[in-house]
Amino acid sequence: MTKLAKSYQADQQLKYLHLQAEVEVLLQQLQSLKQKRSEAELVAQGNRE
Repeated sequence: MTKLAKSYQADQQLKYLHLQAEVEVLLQQLQSLKQKRSEAELVAQGNRE
């Protein structure tokens, strides 16, 4: 493999790792929002009773 190809491959791998980390953060945020919504719905139901 040429030096350029190795450099390109390393760059692509780094971009992939950054995207993977970003996806993890977004999934955690989504889980947090779902949890908050669920809790808010429970509170709203409790207030109606």
